[in-house]
Amino acid sequence: APRADFFSSSSLLAHAKMKHVAAYMLAVLGGNASPSAADVKKILAAVDAKVDDAALAAVVAELGGKNLEEIIAEGTKKMASVAVAAPAGAAAAPAAAAGGAAPAAAKKAKEPEPEEEEDMGFSLFD
Repeated sequence: APRADFFSSSSLLAHAKMKHVAAYMLAVLGGNASPSAADVKKILAAVDAKVDDAALAAVVAELGGKNLEEIIAEGTKKMASVAVAAPAGAAAAPAAAAGGAAPAAAKKAKEPEPEEEEDMGFSLFD
């Protein structure tokens, strides 16, 4: 079972880089249920990415043998609770500061004229 505190794990976050996590996940999506460091290095080498061995070791140690779908689902739940709260508070502050002037300003804003299509000499759909 995945650890519930995976995304807050200081050992992973202190050393991991997103390219290592992404390459590990690509290997899993490609059918390798438990990629080794060498497997991840092959993926990173294919795009000429520099490998940080300490970061890669941390990723492989944390994710090895775990079900990534469950880890992603758990992280998504955590992110959903954060994402819902932040925009609501952020949107309310400017509206309150404007004192209701925002709707009047929105009515005065002129809609931009639609641009005419130009013939560039080729079609994107041919």
